[in-house]
Amino acid sequence: MGVRSGFVGLGNIGAPMAERLVKAGFETAVYDVNADALQALAELGAKTVGRCRELAAVSDVVGVCVRDDRDVEAVVYGPDGLLAGAAPGMRIALHSTVLPSTVRRVAEEAAKVGVSVVDACITGGRIGAVQGTLTYIVGGEVGDLEYCRPAFETSAAKIVHTGELGTGAATKLCNNLMTYLSFASAYESMLLAKHAGLSQEALEEVTLSNGNMTPTMQAFLGLHKVSAEQRQSEDMQRMLAGFTDLAEKDLAVTLAYAREVGVTLPATAVCQQIMARVYGVDDERRR
Repeated sequence: MGVRSGFVGLGNIGAPMAERLVKAGFETAVYDVNADALQALAELGAKTVGRCRELAAVSDVVGVCVRDDRDVEAVVYGPDGLLAGAAPGMRIALHSTVLPSTVRRVAEEAAKVGVSVVDACITGGRIGAVQGTLTYIVGGEVGDLEYCRPAFETSAAKIVHTGELGTGAATKLCNNLMTYLSFASAYESMLLAKHAGLSQEALEEVTLSNGNMTPTMQAFLGLHKVSAEQRQSEDMQRMLAGFTDLAEKDLAVTLAYAREVGVTLPATAVCQQIMARVYGVDDERRR
């Protein structure tokens, strides 16, 4: 492969994305604060580095898959950040769910050293990353997208160009809003059926038939079908708390963006407050 890839953030989704780059034959450098995650990629053939600037120095396209706006800025800026080691012509692909204004601010700073940015948000979760069926939601210049496309295609089933820089991140926020509201809808519908003594199986069959319930909503409801003992286990509660933390973070970013745009999203605000209840986290302070 002619284009050298770099990847920052080897978490739940980032690690399999980076693995697919390596397995596709890309010369790939990786960075993460987790030494075990780095070791796992090194065993597959990736080059590991100790600082983001070192990664930038050996990469043409760098994917960034970290938690939030603050983490993106920590990765990009500063004496050890990507921009400190980047050569003109490098592209940074921001996969994180962040504010569009963060994307544009990073792009402005990157342009000063000849680096281009695309907001290449992804949807499809860990399974999509592992199977290579992610949807990429990309904002930015067409030329930059096409330069990055071969790297994206290693983990993508579909790549959607949403328009100018920042529209990828904005579209991802709208997508996440729809997802979490649908989860709340499925949960409360089933809760009502349960307490009314109705057949939850019949309701599920009806709503799948008429299109009200999507396969993603059905998969979410599977979390509520396990035994009470399993749900209350430490491992299950840790997993549900992790889902909840991510949902609350994503919806908080969505609400912040809504304020920037000047629109109120009252249902989204309520949803952000009840995600622990929707996921079934046993923490009375969050329910």
